[in-house]
Amino acid sequence: MTTDSAHSPPLLHDVVAWRRDLHAHPEFGFEERRTSAFVAAKLRDFGLDEVVEGIGGTGVVGTLRRGSGKRSIALRADMDALRIPEQGAHLHRSRNPGTMHACGHDGHTAMLLAAARQLATEGGFDGTVRFLFQPAEEWGRGALAMLEDGLMERFPFDEIHGLHNLPGLGLGRLETRPGPIMSAEDNFEIVLRGVGGHAARPHAANEVLVAACATVMSLQTIVSRRLDPTEIGIVSVTELITDGTRNALPGQARILGDARSFRPDISTEIERQMRVVAEGTARAYGVAAEVAYTREFVPLLNDPALTEEALAAAAAALGAKAVAVAGAPMTGSEDFARFLAHVPGCFVFLGNGEASAPLHNPTYDFDDAALPFGVAYHVALVRRRLPVSP
Repeated sequence: MTTDSAHSPPLLHDVVAWRRDLHAHPEFGFEERRTSAFVAAKLRDFGLDEVVEGIGGTGVVGTLRRGSGKRSIALRADMDALRIPEQGAHLHRSRNPGTMHACGHDGHTAMLLAAARQLATEGGFDGTVRFLFQPAEEWGRGALAMLEDGLMERFPFDEIHGLHNLPGLGLGRLETRPGPIMSAEDNFEIVLRGVGGHAARPHAANEVLVAACATVMSLQTIVSRRLDPTEIGIVSVTELITDGTRNALPGQARILGDARSFRPDISTEIERQMRVVAEGTARAYGVAAEVAYTREFVPLLNDPALTEEALAAAAAALGAKAVAVAGAPMTGSEDFARFLAHVPGCFVFLGNGEASAPLHNPTYDFDDAALPFGVAYHVALVRRRLPVSP
């Protein structure tokens, strides 16, 4: 259950208000104009040295310098929402019909804003902090857009860190792991083409629905029979769309879905086997097949040394008993991984409570009680990575 702001500690009142304001005004990827303006105005109010808007479309970069240290660290939060109609009953529910913060990016943004305010007010570090507020994470396009807009050249940093809330993990708890932590995501579309006709005369047509159903079932053998059982791979069909109607056999069928993996060679093998299955099944049924396969997210691989640093900072901020090394990677995807092609970094998960609705669920809400833990982690991490000389 989301904490009532009336019962929040006084120092958290602003952060809760920011989070709920952002939740009430969700914006889809690359449309985060109000959110970006909100973020930029707060960063300027906090007295950051530089605040630049419009990076990668609607991204914002804030820079805070203290002391004479030459090293720099980046902290990233995502800002975009999802095209999901909200079903929550709370007062701060979405005011933008059909769009909601169903993944907690409102909480991520509010926590990073609060960390920026605390660090600007208190200091306690020596060097440069870049606060990256990224658009369009759900598309898998926002990080690339910022990078293509010259992020690394205009706002250089030595390492980068990010976090995501995790339903099912207790409040105040944090976990991560070195190496693979989130998977790649590939998208596919298989189009089968034949000759439609009357449902009463299947022999006079060459319809595609039976071929499409056979293809869907055969796709399940890619992971179970074509990949090494010790490797992680997922092939999920999520849509089957035809141009038929109740009494008409379809002449075209579209099969859409996604595939997950942690290694490029596994992704390549999934694509190869998918083409074999689709084209072979189509020939068997006398129809034609086309396969489109795209790679949307790359695997997220945490730097081992920085993972140890992140765990140490979390233990200092949240307590050693609240921090754990995750036992296995997740098959969800995150475009934070794009930054790691340029600098080392670490991505962590922060508990949103054991009673939280799942991510991307229409009843989901970020738990305000998690806010102080994320803020404390950000601040502790900066001070650990950019220590003030004794």
